[in-house]
Amino acid sequence: MKKPSRSLPSRPNLEYLRSEAKTLLADLRAGKPEAVKTFIAYLPAAKSLKPAAVRAAGFRLADAQSVIARKSGFGNWPGLTRHVQQLRALEGQWKFASLEIEGAEVPLPSFPAAQLLIDGDRFRMESPDATYDGVFIIDVDQDPHHIDFEFVEGPEAGEWSYGIYAFEREELTICLGLVGSSRPKRFATTKGSGHALERFDRVSSDRPATVTGGTQRPRSTATRAASPIVDKSQFAQAMTPLLEQLQGEWLPVALVTNGAPLQSAFLAYGSRTQTGNETKVVFGGQTMVHALMRLDESVSPVAIDYLNIGKGSPVVSLGILDWVGGDMRVCMAKPGDPRPGEFSCNQGSGRTLSVWSKKGKETREKGPNGRLAP
Repeated sequence: MKKPSRSLPSRPNLEYLRSEAKTLLADLRAGKPEAVKTFIAYLPAAKSLKPAAVRAAGFRLADAQSVIARKSGFGNWPGLTRHVQQLRALEGQWKFASLEIEGAEVPLPSFPAAQLLIDGDRFRMESPDATYDGVFIIDVDQDPHHIDFEFVEGPEAGEWSYGIYAFEREELTICLGLVGSSRPKRFATTKGSGHALERFDRVSSDRPATVTGGTQRPRSTATRAASPIVDKSQFAQAMTPLLEQLQGEWLPVALVTNGAPLQSAFLAYGSRTQTGNETKVVFGGQTMVHALMRLDESVSPVAIDYLNIGKGSPVVSLGILDWVGGDMRVCMAKPGDPRPGEFSCNQGSGRTLSVWSKKGKETREKGPNGRLAP
């Protein structure tokens, strides 16, 4: 999907934009070349005129406002005005009233502290699994209105989500295509849609003091050096009895990321699917891991390598695997870090520690080697 092309100052407000139009008009009347070029580039009535004719045309403030609107990606000044007024009206602190992901309602007690904070076109989403910072764009000329989120910091940094929204003074409803999914056409979700329906109640209309929109960071050259790009052919994996046991769908029993455990009620919205040596982990409709898996069964615990084939570069993560009763336990380091020596996930470690139970099958006893008995 094409990214939005509108361009506005951070946290836009009408007073600033009106002042910008007045300054542009004053510069035109003063004969400044850059102002003349701007009028020719963005005002239809000036496109066919020579610079001298533009200076002598007697353009007014309304024309300068039209130039500012078109330069910002809007068809006219009233459209820009509606856009900015709506942004200002959305500002504040919003708490979840309900959340539905792919047709399944998430119980509110599972994320009591979750909230959405908006300051101008900047947002912070605090949820059970992570905090997301970024910027967003709305299109109030669409029915229903469009809303597009660019994630700057957090697990989805560098990605976009496209949605629709409806807004009353104290209530906000957003139906969002999770990263990689299409924009919803209505305020509803179904299983497998990749859509989330979020309803919020306003807590405060004050501008949140902590919302920055995040800071875009370049890829770490150190991580790239420590975790070189690997060809998929190096991850060819023959089917072994252990890999055969891993096939199918698994449900999460526990998940700890960088020392922070995921609330138990939210685990119901996760799954892990193994097809051959391809692993996919999904939570709340979002793919968190999509990788080719390589096993070394000659060591204990079993060494497990992931080659990312999802979003981002095809880099390698190193981990270990064993069994707890009939459940599979996996501890993975972040790309570039050494393989964990134990099943631990302390704050700051960057690791992920997860426990999975096979869907639809009774728990089997462990064999004497610590693996599932056949």
